[in-house]
Order: sequence, then C-alpha cells, then structure tokens
Amino acid sequence: MAEAEEDCHSDLVRTDDNERSGEANLQAELQMFRAQWMFELAPGVSSSGLETPPCRASPRGLGVKSADTRGKQEIAKEEKAKELFLKAVEEEQNGALYEAIKFYRLAMQLVPDIEFRITYTRSPDGDGVGKRCVEDNEEDGKMADLLSDFQQQLTLQDSSVKLCQPELDVNQTHISALPLEVLMYIFRWVVSSDLDLRSLEQLSLVCRGFYICARDPEIWHQVCLKVWGRSCNKLVPYSSWREMFLERPRVRFDGVYISKTTYIRQGEQSLDGFYRAWHQVEYYRYLRFFPDGQVMMLTTPEDPQSIVPRLRTKNTRTDAILLGHYRLSQETDNQTKVFAVIMKKKEEKPIDYHKYRYFRRVPVQETDHSFHVGLQLCSSGRQRFNKLVWIHHSCHITYKSTGETAVTTFDIDKMYTPLFFARVKSFTAFSEKPL
Repeated sequence: MAEAEEDCHSDLVRTDDNERSGEANLQAELQMFRAQWMFELAPGVSSSGLETPPCRASPRGLGVKSADTRGKQEIAKEEKAKELFLKAVEEEQNGALYEAIKFYRLAMQLVPDIEFRITYTRSPDGDGVGKRCVEDNEEDGKMADLLSDFQQQLTLQDSSVKLCQPELDVNQTHISALPLEVLMYIFRWVVSSDLDLRSLEQLSLVCRGFYICARDPEIWHQVCLKVWGRSCNKLVPYSSWREMFLERPRVRFDGVYISKTTYIRQGEQSLDGFYRAWHQVEYYRYLRFFPDGQVMMLTTPEDPQSIVPRLRTKNTRTDAILLGHYRLSQETDNQTKVFAVIMKKKEEKPIDYHKYRYFRRVPVQETDHSFHVGLQLCSSGRQRFNKLVWIHHSCHITYKSTGETAVTTFDIDKMYTPLFFARVKSFTAFSEKPL
C-alpha cells in the first residue's frame, strides 16, 4: 500500500512538472510570436524576416522609427489612391460612370488632392480613347483617299471591265452598257438647273463607278460658277471644287427662307367709349432664291402650307409676289451678305379709249416702285447657311416723267425677324433641264 501511494504521488508530481513545462513553452512561443510580429511591422523588414528586435531602444530611435513608419504609410496610401484613381479613369472611359464615381470617391478619401499628384505615363484619355482617335483619323484618311482608291482599283482591273457591273445576272440591258459620256450626261440631269446636289450625293452611294462619276471636277466647277460667277475662278484655299461648294457661304436653292412676325395693334375706341379693341397681327415673309440669280419675295398672312407650293417656279400667278435679282458679297469682315433689288410684276392693262372720249382725262404720273433688301447670311444649329438677318430695307420710287427717285428707308427693328431656311422636297422632284 505504501509503495502504491508513493508511485501515485510520483506520477502526480511528474504530471504537474510536465504541465508547468508545457505552459512555459507556450508562453515562450507566444513571446516569440509577438516579437516576430513587432519586427515585421517595423519599416524595411519583410514578413519572412526571423530576426528578433532588441528588447530595449532609446527614445530617439523609437521616434525615428515611428517617423519612418508614418512616411512609409503615407507612401503606401498615396500609391493606393493612385491605383484607385487610374482605375476610375479607366471605368469612366468604358462608360461605367457609377463604378468610376465609386473609385474616384475612394481615391479622394485616401488623398484629397490625388488628381494633382498623378504623373501620367500615358495619355490621360486612356489607351481606348487614343486607339479610337487613331482609328477615326485613319478613317478620315481613308475617306479622303476613297476616290483615288476606287480609281486605282478600276485601273488595275481588266480593261474589258465596265465602270460598273450588275450585281446579279439580268436579261435586260444594264446601265453599265452605256458609254461614259452618256452616263455623265445623266448625272447632269440629276443635278439639273436647280443644282440638286443632294440627289447627286445619294447617287454616289450606289457603287464605286457612280462614286467616281459623282466626284467629277467638271460638274462641281460648273456648279460653283452658277453660284458665285466669275468670283470663283481661283480654287485657293480649297482643295477641290466640291469642297468650295460645301464650305463657302452661299444661299440655298432647295427650299424657302421663312420668317414669322407677330405683334399686337391697338384698335379704335368703341362709340360709347367704354372699351378699346386690341388686334393680334400675324404675317409671314417668304424668300426663294434661284441659281440663275433671281429671287422671289412674298409678304402675306397665309401660312406656309398654302404658300410654299406656289413658290416652286417663277411663273406663279400670285399677284403679291415681288421678283428681282440678288448678288452675294464677301465683305472685309469675313461676313457674307445678300443684296437684292425686287419689284412687283409688270402687268400691261389695255387702255379703254372710249371711257375718256367725252370728257377731259387727267394725266397720272407714272412711277416705278422697287425695294432694296440687304441680308446677312449666317448658320444656325447643325444646318449651314440657313439664316438670313435683316440689315437694310428701303423703297425706291422713280418718276418716269422727270427721272427723279425718292428713297424711303425703313428702320430695322423687332418687326424684321430673321428668316430661317426650310427645305422643300417638291422643289427638286423634277428636272426641267440639265446642268
């Protein structure tokens, strides 16, 4: 019994010693882990370092280490902010605006002035935008060289190949069988004397051969001569006659310039004097230009739906229409102005001699009325040369017996509202004669 008790007591002591040694080892491992963790937090030391920091450090050394730590943290924060900001720029370029805002916000929370600290190693617009710009420039270059490219393709082909070929086999005669001179004559009919260049551009979309024919310099040169006359002899500063027609200021012929004026006029007082009527006056001005230098002007209260169809030709039966001529003037201030002289159509009335047979006729002094109009040509919105602003309007009365002329100049006020262009498809629906 005594021996058993001694053995049990020794076992308990041995177990207690093992537990104490295990706790000591655990505490030692914990101390080693804490030391290594503190060492890894120190600046300039990687997580794989196994050196243990000294147990004691001077206050000066601790201050330097803390300053270095704060500096490293600031650098890391700025690098993270730069990364977030560039990520936001990329998201914005891809169209994900909400994601971009989120990254912008995170970057500015880290460094408020991160936008000014970034030194771009590439374009701020990003690689995608740069590529798109390069592609756009390449497309513009291809469009500029499209005419020469088509001409070269047709030249390199067999000489038996026509300017254009049918896409499918047909039994009837195809337009490609026509000689080039006849085909160009058809194109001149498309442009017509009304200078319908819109139809010519649509015709150029059919095939490569039609594109080449529609870019014929002779057609565009004749168009420019009809619009500007002798003042377009020199092509400089334009590269082609087509570019001159598209870029140089001019009036438009495929529609009407229209202005609407509205004002309130005071009426007469009633007989009993209790009230006075007020009238709202509303009227329109229509201005139609023709390529041959003629112009029509009409002032009427009728709306455009009923008036515009009557302005298709110069031989209209509307009595109130004024006919005349116009010219374009390029001023020194780089502004294009339109000057026109218009007058009422002359109608010869037969003289009734029997009416004045038995009494003495009082002679009436014959006069000619003409109106001088000055307008400034402008562009408004996406359309070009679609606005005319009044700068001058006067009435000239010439007495035939004496040759004297009386001039009345009207003040350009709010009653002279600008005229805006409205395209009318029916004006170019028919061709009366070729270019």
